[in-house]
Amino acid sequence: MISAEHPDPLSKRRLKTWIRLLGVTRQVENRLREFLRVNHNTTLPRFDVMAALWRRREGIGMTELSRMLLVSNGNATAVVARLEEDGLVQRMRKPDDGRAILVALTDAGLRQFERIAAAHEKAVSRLFAGLTDTDLDLLTDILRRARTEESK
Repeated sequence: MISAEHPDPLSKRRLKTWIRLLGVTRQVENRLREFLRVNHNTTLPRFDVMAALWRRREGIGMTELSRMLLVSNGNATAVVARLEEDGLVQRMRKPDDGRAILVALTDAGLRQFERIAAAHEKAVSRLFAGLTDTDLDLLTDILRRARTEESK
């Protein structure tokens, strides 16, 4: 039984694992930010918005987009506005509700995203090249089991 007198013996190890996981995540994210900036003159938030829009080709509302990206509506709106200025996304009225606005990739945005996404996939593969097929299966399983109840 876990109590104040008998603490969970794995508690410190779990905390150290979380810190290690966070460190790896930050390191990889920083490398990908630099990769996108240097090689594709873009940012990770722009890439993330374009990736969400690529998955939802028919278009998506701003509230749902911000929810998908786990960012505020204001942050999503600012990124979408810059992408729109660059001709990579377009805003359009929802067919069945003229008040609602959908955002979608333009043809140019689709082509640019697919080009960058292919390079991004190769960069991620290089960052994790030290992991074998078995390692990836094990890590996927561990991360799946580690998900918190709130995110299930």
